[in-house]
Amino acid sequence: MRLSYVTSHALRYFLAVLLVAVVTAAFFTMREALETSIIALLYLLPVVLITVLWGLRPGITTAALAFFAFNYFFIKPYYTLAIHQPGDLVVLMVFLIVAVVISQLVGRAQASTIAATAREREATQLYELSTALTGLHDDRIVAEILARQVQATADGEHVEIHIQGADDSYRLPETQAPARAAELAVPIQAARGVLGEIRLWRMAPAISSSEKRLLQTFASQGALALERARLAQAESRARVLEESDRLKSVLLSSVSHELRTPLSTIKAAASSLRRDEVGWDSLARVELIAAIDDEADHLNMLVGNLLDMSRIESGALKPKREWNILPEILGSVLARMRHAIEDHRLNVDVPESLPMVPVDYVQMEQVFTNLISNSLKYAPAASVIHICAKVEGETIHVQVSNQGPQIPPEHLERIFDKFYRITAADRVTGTGLGLSICKGIIEAHGGRIWAENVSDGLAFNFTLPLTWEGSPPPQLPPDTEIE
Repeated sequence: MRLSYVTSHALRYFLAVLLVAVVTAAFFTMREALETSIIALLYLLPVVLITVLWGLRPGITTAALAFFAFNYFFIKPYYTLAIHQPGDLVVLMVFLIVAVVISQLVGRAQASTIAATAREREATQLYELSTALTGLHDDRIVAEILARQVQATADGEHVEIHIQGADDSYRLPETQAPARAAELAVPIQAARGVLGEIRLWRMAPAISSSEKRLLQTFASQGALALERARLAQAESRARVLEESDRLKSVLLSSVSHELRTPLSTIKAAASSLRRDEVGWDSLARVELIAAIDDEADHLNMLVGNLLDMSRIESGALKPKREWNILPEILGSVLARMRHAIEDHRLNVDVPESLPMVPVDYVQMEQVFTNLISNSLKYAPAASVIHICAKVEGETIHVQVSNQGPQIPPEHLERIFDKFYRITAADRVTGTGLGLSICKGIIEAHGGRIWAENVSDGLAFNFTLPLTWEGSPPPQLPPDTEIE
């Protein structure tokens, strides 16, 4: 690279000499026909041309060569640098002054143009870099973009961006750096300290002061991007921690209340039975035992919800899918909840002819339990809870509807969020996890769940696929009975 740089500069001076020689040969053939002053003016053309093409120094060199060629070949006596006529001396000196002045003026104009172009290019590069770095929240991506911009600007042999705290540096090209030390190392400096370093390997041409300034500006832009990324990450972590703390407080408040209510009932019933205040053959004894059984089921469901929610959030909820009969699952849930639904009218339209579904039996029991429990909480006493199921294409569609209050349309999607309640939150107990668990279980089975307002209340819908591992549902034996 160093050799090509030297060769390029030597070639410019060689071409300047060659051009002066060609012009001199052309003028020499017309020496007798042209006046000395005309030849002097024509010699200014290569001076201007060389200066425009290659800068001030080759232009000055061309002016000096033209001066000596003009004196040697066109000022009498020919082929000597001696001058006998005062007028010729004046012409020669004026030519030299004009040639030098023109080369300087043209060179300065060209230098100004080059400087303006360079500033425009730098401004464009800075704009492109700042635009590319906007909104980034990943240190690795910031380093990658910074390395590509440095490589495109400096045309280096190797670029390496080191970010403090990162496992490795970002390299361009993705190979080991040269064995020698980097020709330029620019720290990525922020207000809180050094965040990293830009390392550039380039032997030739030598890194100019303007390139150093530009790379320092790149480093400043990179520092700002890294600080923004880390502030955004810190803000995100703070929001997560704040939301986690809020959810923990809500969960503790809900769970403590939910645990206290059934425990109080169990404690009171057990105490009455223990003190022999109720005869063993009395109806009150049966009611107290039933209360203990129901509240124990309530506690079991509460703890199950908490465990299920924990498994859903950790991604550990894996359904143990088998071919099961949906009416049988629903029948098991209704039998267990028979005391809870005594104050409501139940309308079940789930045909026994439905095909088998590939589901986790226990988890689907949990879905039905949570949906029915939600309906019992919000629907007025003596109202109808309707459960129906039907086949729709390659899925089975289940609906659990109640005559409770409707929900504003903008809240229908959010009711499946944790702890989210929109209606009767002041008089209805619960942890607010039931619908979230239903959504997690249904989606783990490859289905979909949603809520909608119906004419007389609210309905929960979910669908389940009827195929599993590419196989359709097996056929039940004709004499199979559903208990």
